[in-house]
Amino acid sequence: MSINESGNVLIINAHQYYPFSEGKLNAALVDKAVSLLEEKGYNTRVITMVEEYEVDEQLAHHQWADYVILQTPINWMGVPWSFKKYMDEVYTAGMGGAMCAGDGRVAEEPKKNYGTGGTLSDVKYMMSLTFNAPEESFNDSEEFFDGKSVDDLLFPMHMNFKFFGMQPMATFASFDVMKNADVENDFKRFEAHINKHF
Repeated sequence: MSINESGNVLIINAHQYYPFSEGKLNAALVDKAVSLLEEKGYNTRVITMVEEYEVDEQLAHHQWADYVILQTPINWMGVPWSFKKYMDEVYTAGMGGAMCAGDGRVAEEPKKNYGTGGTLSDVKYMMSLTFNAPEESFNDSEEFFDGKSVDDLLFPMHMNFKFFGMQPMATFASFDVMKNADVENDFKRFEAHINKHF
């Protein structure tokens, strides 16, 4: 991998294997992101939840990155448990300055400025999500999510990244991937999304 001027992209594949959900779509989207970004001159690194990891090495990956792409299925309205474990271990260790300097508050103002201690303010993040839910279940007050958007549902993840000072990019989502998948169209939309934002 050559060093270049475009920047460094850390891609996290947060998929958790189940017999009914092997992770092929998430893996394919990661591969597509790597090939598209490297063609544009970016350096990429990929983390998966199936690999054993060393906390300090993971913190170094985040400090290396100019961009973080979280590629994840949405399980029970949130990220899979293996990525939650990763966050609990890696991101908590990052509170010593690698990702944030505590929670941003100081003794003189103990009730103010919570969440302002982030040390990754030059890093942008993008979420790429796969849903069993159809697109039509969002942004419609008559449907399941009560008119809420994908980003409303993922508010906690946005806040996690904001806690580190990271800046959001537009979210990408593939819908209805288990019952009515349209992978070819998802790939086209994903490529357009990457080309627009990188």
